Order: sequence, then structure tokens, then C-alpha cells
Amino acid sequence: MPEADQTDAPLLEVRKVSKRFPGVRALHEVNLHLGRGEVLAVIGENGAGKSTLMKILAGVQEPDDGGIYVDGVLARLDSVEAAMDHGISLIHQELNLADNLDVGANIFLGREPLKRGFIDRAKIRIEAARYLSMVGLDVSPDTIVGELTIGHQQMVEIAKALSVDSRVLIMDEPTSSLSTKETQSLFKVVKDLRSEGMSVIYISHRLGEVKELADRVTVLRDGENAGELARDGVSHDAMVKMMVGRDISQFYSRTQHKPGEVMLEVEGLRTPVHPAHPLSFQVRAGEIVGMAGLVGAGRTEMLQTLFGVTPALEGRIRVAGREVTPREPVDAIELGMMLAPEDRKQQGLVLGMSVRDNLSLASLYRDSSRGFLNRTREGEISAEMIAKMRVKTPNEHQIVQFLSGGNQQKVVLGKWLAMEPKVLLLDEPTRGIDVGAKQEIYRLMEELAGRGVAILFVSSEMEEVMGMSDRTLVMHEGRITGELRRDELSEESIMRLATGSNHN
Repeated sequence: MPEADQTDAPLLEVRKVSKRFPGVRALHEVNLHLGRGEVLAVIGENGAGKSTLMKILAGVQEPDDGGIYVDGVLARLDSVEAAMDHGISLIHQELNLADNLDVGANIFLGREPLKRGFIDRAKIRIEAARYLSMVGLDVSPDTIVGELTIGHQQMVEIAKALSVDSRVLIMDEPTSSLSTKETQSLFKVVKDLRSEGMSVIYISHRLGEVKELADRVTVLRDGENAGELARDGVSHDAMVKMMVGRDISQFYSRTQHKPGEVMLEVEGLRTPVHPAHPLSFQVRAGEIVGMAGLVGAGRTEMLQTLFGVTPALEGRIRVAGREVTPREPVDAIELGMMLAPEDRKQQGLVLGMSVRDNLSLASLYRDSSRGFLNRTREGEISAEMIAKMRVKTPNEHQIVQFLSGGNQQKVVLGKWLAMEPKVLLLDEPTRGIDVGAKQEIYRLMEELAGRGVAILFVSSEMEEVMGMSDRTLVMHEGRITGELRRDELSEESIMRLATGSNHN
């Protein structure tokens, strides 16, 4: 192996790496370098090539061209084991833990210490406790992983990476499923690891996190380097402009529409999760009403009850003046109320089916003739929605699982738009998608409101709630604690209600 100057060379360097898939150029001559004890954020729109690059660094995929250098020496990362031998570990967005095993077993899975030919459980407990202490997680190594919160499972993954002497930790959207408290705990761990000399590559669509954590930012766009920002140049506007290649001066483009008739009226609604707190509110045609609150406030459960996923215990729901008590989603759909769920992969899409099949799925019964599918109408809906939603796909037959997160979300929304909704319920409509795709979702919401659709949306992003809402309802522990007009919206006013304080 050739010698290198380990003092001057970056810990990790990517030189002109390219990667192609059938019909897709994922990466083209991408460069990246990572110093020792540095947090490098890699950002870009969905489809920019971030995940492909991280998989190459982690040994999941090999590049077609270019090279990866560790300590200045060309490294062949042709397997996950090879990457780990070089001290590179990837923590996936979907955690790779065995829920049925305990914490210690997960940390040493596949690398169990042996004593006289048997797994040395005592040593696993001692060593696992040491690594758990390093990430600040106060749980027993004997705890079953499935009993832990997502945030604690994230810490177990980091402890596992430390146990293999990782020098580079790649974190892919690590906070996407974490509460605010768990996110702050993760930030502390990342900062502690950096101070101890660990290098971190941090991928996130949440630009506030990037600004707080990153020593430097590398931006990818369409599979190529789009630029780099030093610590003192990292700002929201600078990152957005570099990611999308244009200035987004009016990110939340809103036009005030005169509210029409009441499209959704909820009176005394009691959900199974919070039966003690009846909910009452209205949403009018052409209105965009935000629903704010902290994790556990009951917002998602309320939407699911409205849509008939979980039947209401009590209360009245009227859609366009017609009273309904949805016992299953088909009841809501028949009245013109549609729900785009928070978890698009589990509840909003059939991942193994094509874009065309997913877009036409909700309309199959409506458009069928004497029990037979209307293939002509399916094709028309697919073509119309791909164009309307600006879905980036090679063709309508592309399997939806291989689309970026933003384009998957557009398919979910397109499926319901084909049904011409009167009321559209959106649960975290921009979660896990990039700023460019977010702006397109906001454009669509604005367009639908202009056509008289009543929109009720749940969002955990304060900026999104303030930017898109005509009115905002705030929930705390199952009850609506207040309503804010657009001119009353501020982070302080929302948080006061979201934490249960009285609104003055």
C-alpha cells in the first residue's frame, strides 16, 4: 500500500466519483473531503445523489469511476465490511436493528466475543455499557431494543458504530422520526463525538439543524457538486439558493382567498386516543388551516378519526353540509374527504406498484364499468397527474419505490386530486422532502385553495405553519387550546398554546 502524508491528507476524500444506473446518472465527477474531528453536512434536493454517495462510502455500492481515499491512500470499499475496516459506518434513516434482541446483542451482532466456544454474555454487558455511556444512553444492555423509543434506538446505532472503532460516522436524516428532546440529545452526542476527534457526515433536509451542527456544508445538485459553504457562510438563504440553483424570495407564496361555505364542520368529536377532550372546529372552502402542536398532542389521531381509520367515539362530522360518521375511509372518500397520511411508504403508497397504478388506485371503483377496470381512464389519470404534479419519473411504469421522497409524496397527492376532493387532510405533507419539492407542494396547496378546496394540514415545522396557514388551530394533549389568525401567528404564540399555557 502506498505511503501517504497522514498529517496533511484529509481523513476521507472523494475524487471525481461517478455512478450510473439504467436510465439514470446518479453521480457525475463528485468531489468531497472530510477532515479529522469535523462535522460535514451534505445537502441537496431529493434525487441530488446524496444517498448514492453515502452508500458508496459505506461499501454498499461501488463507483463506476473515480476513487475514495482514506488518509490519502486509495481505498477499495467493495463491501460494508471493507468500509468498516477503514473506520466508516453508516447509520441509515431506517434503523438496522433487531427489535427482538437486547441492546448488547445488537451492538455486537455478528462480532460476539466468545469464551470457551460460547458467546461471552458478561463481556457483552460490560462493553455495551461502556459504549452506551459514551453516547449518554442510560439503559441496561439487557433491554429489548423493540421496547426503546426511536431516539434511543438511534443512540444504540451510534454505540454500535463506536464499538467497531469508527472514525467516520455517516448519519442519514437522523432526526426525521425524533421528538424535539431526542433531537437535542442527538445534537449533544454529535458535538461530543466531534470534540473527541470523530468525523461526522450529516445529511438532513432540516436546514436549521445543518446551521447548528455543521463546520462546513457540501451541496449536491443533479448528481454534481453545486458548491460549498464554510462555517461563517452557512445561512438558510445561501443553502437554499445553492440547492435549487435559484433564489427563492417568496418561498411561501400565499394569496388570501375569501373563504366560502363551510366544507368541514367538526362538533364534539371524541377520538379513542383522547376520549376526554371533545374537538370542535370548522374549515371553509378556499381556506388553508394549519394544525400545530408538540409530539403526542393528538393531531394525527384526529385526522385518522376524521377519515374513518379509527372510528369516533362520539361527535358530528359534516362534509359540505352532509353529516357522516366515518367507520372506514371509504365513507369519508364518498363524501369528498381525502387524507394524505404522515407515513407515505406504509400508508400512502403500494411501493411495489408502478406510478401509474398508484395514481389511479383511488379512482378504480369510480371509473370501472360493470366490474371491469377502465384502462383508458387509468392512463388518462396517470398522464394528467404526472404532468400536473410535475412528478420526475422516467415513465409511468416506473416502480414508485424507486422515486425520490418528494416525488413519492406527489404521487400520494396526485392519487387524491384525481378524486376531486372537497376537503383535503394533509398529515406532515413535506416531511423528509427537499426544499424544492416543498415549494411545489406549497404551490399545489395554494392552487387547490384557489379552486375552493378546504385544506386542513398538520405540520411540526413552525415555519411551514406560519407560512401556509390562513388560520392555525393549536393542540395540546388531545384538546384544542386556541386558534390564531394569520396576523397573530408567531413562534411564541404557537408554543404558548402548544405547551398548554393560556393564550392572552
